[in-house]
Amino acid sequence: MQKTNKPTSWIYVLKDLIDAYFKSANKKPRTWHQHVVPYEDGWAVRREGNKRITSKHRKQSTAINKAKTIAKRRNADVIIHHASGGIRERINYD
Repeated sequence: MQKTNKPTSWIYVLKDLIDAYFKSANKKPRTWHQHVVPYEDGWAVRREGNKRITSKHRKQSTAINKAKTIAKRRNADVIIHHASGGIRERINYD
Protein backbone atom coordinates (compact mmCIF):
# COMPACT_ATOMS: atom_id res chain seq x y z
CA MET A 1 0.00 0.00 0.00
CA GLN A 2 1.43 3.37 -1.05
CA LYS A 3 1.36 6.52 1.05
CA THR A 4 -0.57 9.46 -0.28
CA ASN A 5 1.79 11.97 1.31
CA LYS A 6 4.64 13.47 -0.67
CA PRO A 7 7.83 11.54 -0.04
CA THR A 8 10.55 13.62 1.62
CA SER A 9 14.07 12.47 1.21
CA TRP A 10 16.85 13.25 3.66
CA ILE A 11 18.64 14.95 0.77
CA TYR A 12 15.89 17.58 0.52
CA VAL A 13 15.98 18.12 4.26
CA LEU A 14 19.76 18.52 4.15
CA LYS A 15 19.49 20.95 1.24
CA ASP A 16 16.98 23.07 3.18
CA LEU A 17 19.26 23.14 6.22
CA ILE A 18 22.26 24.21 4.14
CA ASP A 19 20.22 26.94 2.43
CA ALA A 20 19.02 28.26 5.80
CA TYR A 21 22.59 28.28 7.14
CA PHE A 22 23.97 30.29 4.22
CA LYS A 23 21.11 32.77 4.35
CA SER A 24 21.81 33.45 8.02
CA ALA A 25 25.60 33.52 7.51
CA ASN A 26 25.36 36.36 4.97
CA LYS A 27 24.02 38.78 7.58
CA LYS A 28 26.50 41.26 9.00
CA PRO A 29 27.35 40.53 12.61
CA ARG A 30 26.35 43.17 15.12
CA THR A 31 29.26 45.40 16.08
CA TRP A 32 29.79 46.95 19.49
CA HIS A 33 32.24 49.68 18.46
CA GLN A 34 31.71 52.82 20.54
CA HIS A 35 31.89 56.27 18.93
CA VAL A 36 32.62 59.42 20.93
CA VAL A 37 30.81 62.16 19.00
CA PRO A 38 29.94 65.83 19.51
CA TYR A 39 26.39 66.19 20.82
CA GLU A 40 24.52 69.44 21.56
CA ASP A 41 26.79 71.40 23.97
CA GLY A 42 28.92 68.40 24.95
CA TRP A 43 29.88 64.89 23.89
CA ALA A 44 28.08 61.57 23.60
CA VAL A 45 28.87 57.88 23.35
CA ARG A 46 27.01 56.06 20.58
CA ARG A 47 27.24 52.42 19.52
CA GLU A 48 28.06 51.94 15.87
CA GLY A 49 24.91 51.68 13.79
CA ASN A 50 22.62 53.14 16.48
CA LYS A 51 20.70 56.37 16.13
CA ARG A 52 20.22 56.68 19.89
CA ILE A 53 23.06 57.70 22.13
CA THR A 54 24.30 55.56 25.00
CA SER A 55 25.31 58.42 27.29
CA LYS A 56 25.79 62.24 27.31
CA HIS A 57 28.77 64.04 28.85
CA ARG A 58 29.98 67.62 29.29
CA LYS A 59 33.63 66.75 28.62
CA GLN A 60 35.11 64.66 25.84
CA SER A 61 37.47 62.94 28.29
CA THR A 62 34.53 61.66 30.36
CA ALA A 63 32.84 60.33 27.23
CA ILE A 64 36.08 58.62 26.17
CA ASN A 65 36.39 56.88 29.56
CA LYS A 66 32.79 55.63 29.33
CA ALA A 67 33.33 54.38 25.76
CA LYS A 68 36.53 52.58 26.81
CA THR A 69 34.71 50.83 29.65
CA ILE A 70 31.99 49.55 27.29
CA ALA A 71 34.47 48.59 24.55
CA LYS A 72 36.66 46.59 26.95
CA ARG A 73 33.65 44.54 28.05
CA ARG A 74 32.60 43.88 24.44
CA ASN A 75 36.09 43.45 22.89
CA ALA A 76 35.30 46.32 20.53
CA ASP A 77 36.89 49.55 19.32
CA VAL A 78 36.57 53.14 20.51
CA ILE A 79 36.40 55.67 17.69
CA ILE A 80 36.98 59.23 18.90
CA HIS A 81 35.74 62.07 16.68
CA HIS A 82 36.82 65.72 16.41
CA ALA A 83 34.31 68.47 17.17
CA SER A 84 34.03 68.87 13.38
CA GLY A 85 33.00 65.21 13.05
CA GLY A 86 36.15 63.70 11.55
CA ILE A 87 37.86 60.73 13.18
CA ARG A 88 40.66 61.69 15.57
CA GLU A 89 41.70 58.32 16.97
CA ARG A 90 40.76 54.65 17.06
CA ILE A 91 41.52 52.40 20.05
CA ASN A 92 41.21 48.63 19.64
CA TYR A 93 40.24 46.32 22.54
CA ASP A 94 40.20 42.92 20.78
